[in-house]
Amino acid sequence: MNRLIKLSRALPVPEPGPTVAYSPIRLTIPGRQPLELRLTAPAIGDAVPIVILSHGFGPSNYIPSKDGYAPLAQFWAERGIAVIQPTHASSRSGGLDPDLPGGPFFWRERVAEMRAILDRLAEIGGQAPAIAGRLDHGRIAVAGHSFGGQTCSLLLGGRLKGEDFSDPRIAGGILLAAPGRGGSDLTPEHAARFPFFDVDFGGIGVPMLVVCGAEDDPHFTPRGPEWHADAFRDAPGADSLLTIEGVGHGLGGIAAFDARETDVEEPEALEATRRLTLAWLRSRLSIEPDAWTKSQAALREDASALATISARGT
Repeated sequence: MNRLIKLSRALPVPEPGPTVAYSPIRLTIPGRQPLELRLTAPAIGDAVPIVILSHGFGPSNYIPSKDGYAPLAQFWAERGIAVIQPTHASSRSGGLDPDLPGGPFFWRERVAEMRAILDRLAEIGGQAPAIAGRLDHGRIAVAGHSFGGQTCSLLLGGRLKGEDFSDPRIAGGILLAAPGRGGSDLTPEHAARFPFFDVDFGGIGVPMLVVCGAEDDPHFTPRGPEWHADAFRDAPGADSLLTIEGVGHGLGGIAAFDARETDVEEPEALEATRRLTLAWLRSRLSIEPDAWTKSQAALREDASALATISARGT
């Protein structure tokens, strides 16, 4: 029992079950070092759906890697979802040399790493004996925080300078405090530094949940926190916008517990983020089809101070 949360207890969530984790799982990649992953999954059960969780480019040395984001990965895995976490090429601790071409952000390599995971799920399972044969390769979602959200937006169908990066194996996705529109929406300095933020979200047709912090004031753009909601407004598939009150870019602490990565550590906001994203995933991945509807009703009736949910077209 967590004594730090009260109001968010109103949001329904299954009881946690035991999990099993494997780290590092290594995938050989031609011309570079292996891609290292962490796989966390329920200890029992078959046909387990999958979420590939893409980390951000935050200030910490180890949190932007397979070793971060335990508050989300463990929470989701305890409640029926297998979570795969790559250490992206942009990682300080385990990525590529930032002075290589494409560095330090390696936005294109990050997309390729996510696709390598999709291509090699059987190989990943083979390195995790307690999980092998139990993953459902037909039920896959992606989720990404901050720069990880940019990575996921491309895989979901966002286009960059007309190039299509979408992957039909992905059934849906969650963007957590992801970048909004680039180009002229950025300051001139940041538009020059981050040309890969200029994503056209109009090609995203698969279901997507966009999550924002109400106080997430970005430094990339003269616009305010609503910049992070651009994908919800522009993507035809974005069905819901979840705005977490009282917090900024860290959404209460999703990257790690007690970490400098978190701008405002707020256990209630973190718990609301975890429970509501889980409900969306459980509905989208057909674990519990009415989970998202139930959670929205509970939020409105008993915990409306924590967050607001906007549906597309409202």
